[in-house]
Amino acid sequence: MELRVKNKLEIVDNDIEILLEKFVTKFGTGAKIDCPKEFLGKKAYVVIRKS
Repeated sequence: MELRVKNKLEIVDNDIEILLEKFVTKFGTGAKIDCPKEFLGKKAYVVIRKS
């Protein structure tokens, strides 16, 4: 996996199935990100942007 950040995000990985852009929402005393349930049990990475 290759990740470069210079005011632009570029991810190069042949194993990426889908890239989702979501907002983090409140969930009790924490937060969550929703995604389709077809991805249950799959490994995911969360990248939090500054802006």
